[in-house]
Amino acid sequence: MQPQADPFIVPKCHDEIEILFQDEHILVINKPSGLLSLSGKHPLNIDSVHHRLVQAFPTCALIHRLDFGTSGVMLLAMNKQINALLCKQFSERRVSKRYVALLHGTLVEDTGLVDQGVAKDSDNFPLMKLCQQTGKPARSKYCVIERFTQSTRDSFFVDDLRAGNRQVTRVEFEPITGRTHQLRLHSQHIGHPILGCDLYATDEAYFMSSRLMLHASELIFEHPISLESMTIKCNSPF
Repeated sequence: MQPQADPFIVPKCHDEIEILFQDEHILVINKPSGLLSLSGKHPLNIDSVHHRLVQAFPTCALIHRLDFGTSGVMLLAMNKQINALLCKQFSERRVSKRYVALLHGTLVEDTGLVDQGVAKDSDNFPLMKLCQQTGKPARSKYCVIERFTQSTRDSFFVDDLRAGNRQVTRVEFEPITGRTHQLRLHSQHIGHPILGCDLYATDEAYFMSSRLMLHASELIFEHPISLESMTIKCNSPF
């Protein structure tokens, strides 16, 4: 029997969770990068969005998750009834999301649509892969916001003299579907991985940033009780 690998211990996240909207039914927060959405199995990985929030809101439940390195808008329900109503909206694709990302290199097209299915990569768990035959349908729209040259003076860029003159593209993503690692994989597919991505980026793109440059900037949904259209925005920190 081979010895088990040491478990990954998540570094301590010192950033606070910001509450963007709150009433008796729902809670919308700004998740910091470097914080798990749900606690891990290892006891040292207990810190998470859910673990922190249940201290103040014991009945709250996550409606969706953001990756460990992704920051931005997350929606929570305050009770089981609201949880069911909001989950139905997500499953029926009546919820719109937008993300801001920094991509490696210069993306030539101003707009585009990536239509590539996402499947589990059985040879490289827990990674995912693009596969049109076995994958679940996955579609992402993108729109270029800005093209620029990386500067090590920017707070998230690694202070490395070798990083000079590297081209970066800031884009807004609108995922039409919500597959695991969808935006990371679709960025890789078009040849411009997300900076700081530890799973799918090239070494150069990974080491260009101290964090995953992906931020959930906007969430549009229907309030489960008032039925009012809710648009919650959270500016990107990069």
